Amino acid sequence: MHEVVAEVWRGDFLESVHHGTVHAAGPEGQTVLSVGETDRPMYPRSSNKPLQALGMLRAGLDLDGELLALACASHSGEAFHLDGVRRILEDAGLDTGALQCTAALPIGEAALRTYLAGGGIPTPLTMNCSGKHAAMLAACVANDWDTRTYLDRNHPLQRALRETVEDLTGEKVAATGVDGCGAPLFATTYRGLARAFAKLATGPDGSLERRVAHAMNTHAEYVGGTGRDVTRLMGALPGSVAKDGAEGVYALALPDGSAVALKIADGSTRARPAVMIAALRRLGVATDTDKTLTELATAPVLGHGRPVGEVRAAQALRQ
Repeated sequence: MHEVVAEVWRGDFLESVHHGTVHAAGPEGQTVLSVGETDRPMYPRSSNKPLQALGMLRAGLDLDGELLALACASHSGEAFHLDGVRRILEDAGLDTGALQCTAALPIGEAALRTYLAGGGIPTPLTMNCSGKHAAMLAACVANDWDTRTYLDRNHPLQRALRETVEDLTGEKVAATGVDGCGAPLFATTYRGLARAFAKLATGPDGSLERRVAHAMNTHAEYVGGTGRDVTRLMGALPGSVAKDGAEGVYALALPDGSAVALKIADGSTRARPAVMIAALRRLGVATDTDKTLTELATAPVLGHGRPVGEVRAAQALRQ
């Protein structure tokens, strides 16, 4: 099912490996890199969020700029993220009490320290998916749909989002589960996820697809947070659309329609950026000329608090 996609080196000794699946497609959708069973369905987790955000726009949600980026986010829980969630809700005539996402602490290290120092406790607002949930609620208000049952998979909103996922991926949803935040989760293949991101990145001017892509790339700090690899990745690649997801998922598309979808089999996040950079190199992106992309190509392995090795893409991906 999965193949070795990353290596963990401690000094000159290969200590561990990560298995995974990677699909990279060129501008015309042609396969450039295929590792593992790329036509096997998987749960994209939060990499589904840009697709769901487009579904909300199609359903009549009027959101743009940083607030639309926040609807696509797994945010770090920084103050500007939380303020943005409140703004989405207030514009819809709601407050944070309407959120039904799982109560959680901020996922950003700095944001978490600040929040705990102030006596903070897990809340739906500080959960990383609260932007998506606020947007879902706002879409319900725009359509006069019930806001109390918006997480039900048979709710009109969730049916609309499923239709959008199927439209963008070009596939029927293979399975429907419950995501960590409580929202319905739609399974698709790696090839389908890459195809969906390519449609966002290549959307024509004035289209809703372009609105999502522009919001995410222009306000990348709202999609992730300060210092997050997804934020840095979009900052280094103008016009790109990228979204990380739980259980080691990552998806990205470039303005020319090239796209990558990948998953680290053990769910680890440490190998995810390195594998993504390797896939981008296979697509012809000159990653060695950009400081950010060069830094994301490896992750340090520490010994006694200092770097003694690195996590890097497996040789098969670097060819």
